[in-house]
Amino acid sequence: MAPSGSGMNPVSFPANATEPAARALLTGASIEIAPRDDAGLAAACDLLPPGSAVFLPWIAGETHQRSVAAARLLARAGLEPVPHVAARFLSGYTQLGDFLARLSGEAGTRTAMLVGGDRDRALGALDSGLSALDTGLFARHGFRRLCLPAYPEGNPRIDPATLDAALRAKLARAAAQGIATGIVSQFCFEAQPILDFVRRLRATGIAAPLRVGLAGPASLAALMKFALRCGVGNSVRALALHGAAIARLTATRDPSAVLEGLAAGVAAEPDLAPEGIHLFAFGGAARTALWLRAQG
Repeated sequence: MAPSGSGMNPVSFPANATEPAARALLTGASIEIAPRDDAGLAAACDLLPPGSAVFLPWIAGETHQRSVAAARLLARAGLEPVPHVAARFLSGYTQLGDFLARLSGEAGTRTAMLVGGDRDRALGALDSGLSALDTGLFARHGFRRLCLPAYPEGNPRIDPATLDAALRAKLARAAAQGIATGIVSQFCFEAQPILDFVRRLRATGIAAPLRVGLAGPASLAALMKFALRCGVGNSVRALALHGAAIARLTATRDPSAVLEGLAAGVAAEPDLAPEGIHLFAFGGAARTALWLRAQG
């Protein structure tokens, strides 16, 4: 049955499509839904377990008003909104303060995803996530946890050393302000790059909880489009390997195989276990939520 208000035709998935150990990784999974996606937000409210985290990404052309409204809707439904705060899209200190005040005051938001923002030139003086954190406004407005981005296969715009230094600096600044932190990774289509990345993080002393980003069920064509746009080309080959035939671009692929690879890696090295899984809804939020519920 399609979720009420979703505007989608009924979609069904086989129950327990993944192995038990892989399904266990989905406990407490979070999902990412654009604030402008009214049908997706309605599906989340209908289908996700109470307390589930729903990340609200910042997309060019979005408005802070819409993010606040989406956060308010999710909170009223018993879900946890996690809005993105994109520093380079903010005009400055005042706009950041206003945005955080509204999120906190109107939606009771206590967790945010802090990102620099995919923009060549900053709109104002805040040119990075670190500069936004250094304002002290997150703590002042009652935010208790910040999620920080990480890139198992690298970022095409930023070199690895700069990424590592920025992550360490943000973790340290947040700790100094009494704000808890977590890491949310970019999506991958193979388990091995994720396991290697977690191993490297832990080996360098970074112990912050990690949510592993995976793509929810979507067509092969959609997955390839987002993979190339987001710079995860190293694992695009996995789409062809697991997608039967590259010509079947309309075939739906779900993250079961990656989850099973992660579960096998965690069984061999329990220290690599993530805090949870974060699903990017490239095939639609309702479809992703339905798939997640079908895993039990």
